[in-house]
Amino acid sequence: MGLLGLCGSLRRDSHNRKLMMLAAASFGGRFEEGDLRLPLLDVDVQDEIGLPPEVQHLVEQIKVADALLIACPEYNKAPPGLLKNALDWISRAPGHVLEGKPVALVSAAAGRAGGERSQSIMRWMLHPLRAEVLTHPEVLVGHAADAFDADGVLLSERYRKAIDALMARLAQAAQQASR
Repeated sequence: MGLLGLCGSLRRDSHNRKLMMLAAASFGGRFEEGDLRLPLLDVDVQDEIGLPPEVQHLVEQIKVADALLIACPEYNKAPPGLLKNALDWISRAPGHVLEGKPVALVSAAAGRAGGERSQSIMRWMLHPLRAEVLTHPEVLVGHAADAFDADGVLLSERYRKAIDALMARLAQAAQQASR
């Protein structure tokens, strides 16, 4: 099984990247991270050259992945703009590349809710793209600065169990979707 990860934080040592990597390890199989350093959506650019090469590469990664994992930070009570920009570009690709694609969301945030609002908004944003977003278990790591040890390991067994359960459901959904 192949998993594509999208991290809404560009920082190498972000809590969301750590969370994504832990979830990817739990999923098992082949893992690749998509690069969200994309140009801002500009329909004039698309009219002139088609999808920019960076966007086309991301679209191809999505097509071959069996499932998608999105690590979604919460900035000012919403997902970061780079995730919205990526989804807007993806929506411009021919066909519906996310249609039926199993998607899991994980979040780590400074607040106690762990990115709950951000995940809720991400679900709305993924709906018109026809993705099959898993609804549970929710992985919402609150007070993220205190949630990981120096090696990037989650300290809470409860969070680790939630990740394992979510990744097991994602693998099951991916297997069912590939039939």
